[in-house]
Amino acid sequence: MTPADLSRTVVCAVRCAVEDGELGARAVVPERVVVERTRPGGVGEYASPVALQLAKASGRAPAEVAGLLARRLGAVAGIRRVDITGPGFLNFTLDAAGDAHDVVRSVRARGSAYGFADHPHTRAAPPTDGEPRTRAVHEAVGRLLAAQGMPDEPGPPRVAPPARADGDVVRRFGADAARWAMLATDPAQPPHFGASLSVQGEASEFFRVRYAVSRARALVRNADQLGFRTRDETTDTPTDGHARPLLDALREYPLVLEAAAHHRAPERLARHLVVLADALLDFQYDVLPKGDEKPSAAHRSRLALAEAAGTVLAGGLTLLGIGVPDVV
Repeated sequence: MTPADLSRTVVCAVRCAVEDGELGARAVVPERVVVERTRPGGVGEYASPVALQLAKASGRAPAEVAGLLARRLGAVAGIRRVDITGPGFLNFTLDAAGDAHDVVRSVRARGSAYGFADHPHTRAAPPTDGEPRTRAVHEAVGRLLAAQGMPDEPGPPRVAPPARADGDVVRRFGADAARWAMLATDPAQPPHFGASLSVQGEASEFFRVRYAVSRARALVRNADQLGFRTRDETTDTPTDGHARPLLDALREYPLVLEAAAHHRAPERLARHLVVLADALLDFQYDVLPKGDEKPSAAHRSRLALAEAAGTVLAGGLTLLGIGVPDVV
């Protein structure tokens, strides 16, 4: 089970509990349930406050609602364990075995729309006037909401403009780098335009994300020159060594998109793109044959994982309104 599957599974459990009369006649089944990565030191891998949200309408205590949902969810294949913490938070530990190929296959099938809702929609373009950071944030939030099929309520977030001392940041750093800085910080906080924005090296998060896209595409080109490509029937997606952080970042991407849209927080997407890029840059050295090695099924599997990561990184940059490079 992937994290995205978990969110849908929780909705299904709530629906069944409502239909069976366990949550009372006033309980309403939500269209989606927010599931997020557990904070450091927390219990399990993922957590959801859905029981707290359902408690009032059901006329039950949050812990009681959490208990009945936990009993249902604990029997679902792919969920290893369900714990209840605090006043009624559900915490999940997933059985990751067997889902590695599902993640890569899903990226290959959905392309840059991986992590989008089943029924995304288009929105009217936001106003093009006003302060540049406000426009950048509102545009990014609009794209995230559209990708997740979410309503506009409660509206765009409050945006702190850049400091006057920063001057014309687009002219200083370029449109894409300036936009990255505007979006990589909580909209309520002033953005930071550091000298690293102009650095073509690992000191710059902006550079690393875009460079990782280029490296993924270069790996595909280099593999083609060596006479092998990825195949749809690739099944042995690597899950150890440097592959594990990369695979985990891909698995969590749909939840990151959902949370970024739900909280009107494009910086969540920007932060995750950095995690994904760094994992790919660590993994890249394991992809192609070395020395006299002949291309094998293992190389094709690694290439498929790297190619999937490049696709997701490119899609994430597009959601932020940042250009996708071919070569950096």
